[in-house]
Amino acid sequence: MTKLQNPVLMATIGGPQGLRGEVRVKAYTAEPETFGDYGNLHSLDGRSFEVLELREAKNVLVVRFRGVNDRDAAEALKGLELYIEREKLPDDELEDDEFFYADLEGLEAYDDFGNHYGVVSAIYDFGAGDLLELKGNGRRPVLIPFNEAAVMDIDLEGGKILIDPLAAGLVESPDDLPHRKQKPSASDGT
Repeated sequence: MTKLQNPVLMATIGGPQGLRGEVRVKAYTAEPETFGDYGNLHSLDGRSFEVLELREAKNVLVVRFRGVNDRDAAEALKGLELYIEREKLPDDELEDDEFFYADLEGLEAYDDFGNHYGVVSAIYDFGAGDLLELKGNGRRPVLIPFNEAAVMDIDLEGGKILIDPLAAGLVESPDDLPHRKQKPSASDGT
């Protein structure tokens, strides 16, 4: 049994495929065929899964895991989420404007004036583009588009993102900004 320290969701197991223990898998990797390249996958209850074979099918992968040898064993895995440790993801392959979702969660969201809008608590993709969920103290979670207009800068080391609340749909006009702070000017020596 393996307890992951910083788990990253890689896939969700769907139903069984055939009688030999294969399962349909929805992979969350950019290229589904690389799903098996990260080593053993783990469930949050500590089980480990080794990919023996995989092939692409319509919108899913069909995967055979070590020790899953019949339809009943495959059926028992339905709905199980599979994770890897964050450190197994290759940072050096990312472009400057690419990020792992796991790295965005927990970042604080601010605007140019220093107003705080919450913490990135989840990332969703419903098909029309990625959305960031922001949760703030005492506020209901809100979804903002994850695009260059709404999210102007991402500072992973500083633990924050810079957002435009107007482009993010958090306010209707610049006059609606909460607690507008005076933005420092170049003449202030800052």
